[in-house]
Amino acid sequence: MRCVTNWWMRIIYKIPLNQLMFRRTTKFFLKDTLCKMTLSTTTPAESIIFAPETYQYTKGHLDESEVDSNPLLQFHQWFRHAQEEKPPGSSIIPECTTFSTARLPEGRVSSRVVLMKELDKTGFVVYTNLDNSKKFKDYQTNKYASLTYFWPHIERQVRVEGLMEEVGRDVSTRYFNTRPRGSKIGAWASPQSEVIQSRDELSELNADYEKKFKDLSDDEIPCPERWGGLRIVPLEIEFWQGGASRLHDRITYRRETVDDSQWNVVRLAP
Repeated sequence: MRCVTNWWMRIIYKIPLNQLMFRRTTKFFLKDTLCKMTLSTTTPAESIIFAPETYQYTKGHLDESEVDSNPLLQFHQWFRHAQEEKPPGSSIIPECTTFSTARLPEGRVSSRVVLMKELDKTGFVVYTNLDNSKKFKDYQTNKYASLTYFWPHIERQVRVEGLMEEVGRDVSTRYFNTRPRGSKIGAWASPQSEVIQSRDELSELNADYEKKFKDLSDDEIPCPERWGGLRIVPLEIEFWQGGASRLHDRITYRRETVDDSQWNVVRLAP
């Protein structure tokens, strides 16, 4: 029957035999390949990690009546609580935050864990190389960024969305002067985010700057010209309190522009 069908297709549609056979072979190959792909992406036995054991959040609830009208003051309250409730000997660092940026026009997102070094009346400040770092190159094309804090010991999370801006030179210098000597020299030595050939190359760069500053006291080591702070000025801040059965509490502050002094406070479904 297949031979008859093939013969009539050659006559009616004038399809050469070699093309006809190629089409039939391709059809069955693609069908077989798609079946295998479907199986490989849906078989739990082939997952590298699948459904890790989890636990219930049980440490409280969050109500609109309990939060401050100013989200930065509310963040300060939660941050202090995270510090005070840190278990003895714990390696938890409350100022650790996941800082996410994206470069345009690609829209490719990159994230890294950094340390918040200041909260002022405007926003959240982190520090970086202002020439080479990936986060600064993202900033040059796209000012939007986000921060995420997670404090597992109190089952709380804070998510920040906003616009980045460079802080003043005086602000960067004030913070730089609090850093240990080694961290100050490291800021000079590291060509942050550039490709280097080995750890030895970085060690040699650091040794060169140690030699350069050997006659200076710790307080005399200057802040590098292209090293400084980025402030994330919030447009939205969400306070998340873990709840049993994943029925979490989410209270969110929103405003349209960074110049708005009034915040709209809403509850979001988990």
